[in-house]
Amino acid sequence: MDVLFCIGLVLFLGLGHSALIGKSHSGNKDDPVVQYVVNNSLREHPVLTKLRLKTLEDPWSIMMVASEEAQFMANLIRLINGTKAIEIGMYTGYNALSMALAMPDNGRVVAAEIEQTYVDIAKPFFKEAGVEHKIEVKLQAASKTLDELLQAGEAGTYDFVFIDADKINYDKYYEKSLDLIRTKGIIAIDNVLWSGRVLNPAEDDVSSKALDALNKKLHKDERIDLSMLTVADGLTIAIKR
Repeated sequence: MDVLFCIGLVLFLGLGHSALIGKSHSGNKDDPVVQYVVNNSLREHPVLTKLRLKTLEDPWSIMMVASEEAQFMANLIRLINGTKAIEIGMYTGYNALSMALAMPDNGRVVAAEIEQTYVDIAKPFFKEAGVEHKIEVKLQAASKTLDELLQAGEAGTYDFVFIDADKINYDKYYEKSLDLIRTKGIIAIDNVLWSGRVLNPAEDDVSSKALDALNKKLHKDERIDLSMLTVADGLTIAIKR
């Protein structure tokens, strides 16, 4: 009876597995625990706040990196004294800006994005925050950007990579990123729980299947140390050995 009572209480409180998955501005915007976390830990730069609010006007704002997630990654960059980062899938630039703000003045963020509209939204905020010189936007396919960096001899020189683009190409982005980061560098991979759809994905759900396959691959990958976190929509942290 005690076990059944506990299970029922968890479900009643909304703390089942789905409540662990979601961003503070979308899936978990009404979750009091998640909002408590944000209210008691988020230290958002004022320009980040402006960009977040601007992005929320976009119909696809669910794609924005959660503020609590971006702050966590910025702190990782500070922890490893990162000065070079790559973002695969910039969207309106919230996380690119967050990373740039976490770096010293000589820091560099290479941000890959394919939509001009989103780049146009991002750039004025980069300028307002005084970090536009740190952020190099590449308006082209992410694979092309990564290949160009490798061809330019930049393998093993990056401290941090954030992957948050088309899910079916995550594995390709991961392999190229692993070549680009240094030993002890970090690859952060977003949406690895995909609102829970990675659990027994449907046969025709190619994105969920791709994420599930990558998650299982990383679990066995001896080239990295690994943590998968229930932050936002799931965040994997892979540290290159």
